[in-house]
Amino acid sequence: MDMHTVVVGTSGTTAQDVIAVARGNARVELSGAAVDALAAAREIVDALAAKPEPVYGVSTGFGALASRHIGHELRAQLQRNIVRSHAAGMGPRVEREVVRALMFLRLKTVASGHTGVRPEVARTMADVLNAGITPVVHEYGSLGCSGDLAPLSHCALTLMGEGEAEGPDGAVRPAGELLAAHGITPVELREKEGLALLNGTDGMLGMLVMALDDLKNLYTSADITAALSLEALLGTDKVLAPELHAIRPHPGQGASADNMLRVLAGSGLTGHHQDDAPRVQDAYSVRCAPQVNGAGRDTLDHARTVAGRELASAVDNPVVLPDGRVESNGNFHGAPVAYVLDFLAIVAADLGSICERRTDRLLDKNRSHGLPPFLADDAGVDSGLMIAQYTQAALVSELKRLAVPASADSIPSSAMQEDHVSMGWSAARKLRTAVDNLTRIIAVELYAATRAIELRAAEGLVPGPASRAAVEALRAAGAQGPGPDRFLAPDLAAADEFVRAGKLVAAVEPVTGPLA
Repeated sequence: MDMHTVVVGTSGTTAQDVIAVARGNARVELSGAAVDALAAAREIVDALAAKPEPVYGVSTGFGALASRHIGHELRAQLQRNIVRSHAAGMGPRVEREVVRALMFLRLKTVASGHTGVRPEVARTMADVLNAGITPVVHEYGSLGCSGDLAPLSHCALTLMGEGEAEGPDGAVRPAGELLAAHGITPVELREKEGLALLNGTDGMLGMLVMALDDLKNLYTSADITAALSLEALLGTDKVLAPELHAIRPHPGQGASADNMLRVLAGSGLTGHHQDDAPRVQDAYSVRCAPQVNGAGRDTLDHARTVAGRELASAVDNPVVLPDGRVESNGNFHGAPVAYVLDFLAIVAADLGSICERRTDRLLDKNRSHGLPPFLADDAGVDSGLMIAQYTQAALVSELKRLAVPASADSIPSSAMQEDHVSMGWSAARKLRTAVDNLTRIIAVELYAATRAIELRAAEGLVPGPASRAAVEALRAAGAQGPGPDRFLAPDLAAADEFVRAGKLVAAVEPVTGPLA
């Protein structure tokens, strides 16, 4: 297999696999072992379906209606009905990458052999992904318990050839037309299959995996911008000494301090130009950057542990066990994932907050140690970056609102059968917004810090090689340097894209070596 194909087995799916399929449009194939496991589990479900005793999800209704035994003649209709009725989402469409992650992760669980779905259903799921068909999924409809029901139902509806989906050309069409255009036969669901396609934490998990991928880049970028701000403020790099962080051995703190020290290596600005305004210590937003950034890094590590466990899970209800039992369970409850999604929103808000405080310091002539007010060319005639900081502050304020946990707010449903839910989907949706805004906040600090460094260089002070590399790359990307006031939004947009695409990290690493 080439690097653009992800093979789905009975286990072993990684975060990199999710990213490759969701964002990289990698092809998906089922392993032989997965096909065998699917067939074996299906034999168990078929045997139970033939018995007179009711089995939840096989020959009964669902949720609060589970007490009704469903006869053979109505079971296909039962499975179709659960998909149709649960496809009840509302609101804006969810992003294509989220839907692809959700579909792929549901396929991963189906392929485990614990759901009782037939191999042909799993193959159709892979075919839809490979054809670039993306079901229309809506923002609202999941409580994060009994799985991401409405989002997964809209995906299952596409497998049945119903509802709407987006084709590889980006146009939304009836799903049946898209399947036919790609030679895909709609599935006819049998016992348990409708339920198995809906009952997972796949949406919230997919968004967690992608947020972790984004935040890895953002935390390294934030270490770089913190170092650039320290340099522009003529701060001291002595607080980054490894021996200081060794006596408080949080791994993330040490990694962030090391990143900053590498960026500042060879600088002619740090700690040597305080004669006009001597200061014993830098402000907390400068001095404590490794402690704050590092605590966030450690939170990311915890979230990766949870994501790894969830990736190794087969989330369905009921499940087919290796000894042939089909048992009901509560593994669909999204609490483990919901908690870390909320935790990440908290650390994103705090990282954004400390970035904004450094930006404000760079712009304030009373605290910037000799820089012009608002880094303006002709202060009074020019406003400089005054309103760039307003924009950044507005983004920080929203991050603080997004940090309010969704997982603390359960709301009962299904006639009180589902009387405690995780709200993990909601936690994931607000984290995506938080990550998006955090990128912009870091971009504003980068834009301010690089302008300040160029103003210092114009005074004859020599920034470090990594700083010069960052400035040159940012300017080449379209974000202009110091000068009279101009239309600022395009510069900030260029800085945003520069950070978002990982170009800041890529610009300095040839100088610093690989950063954590």
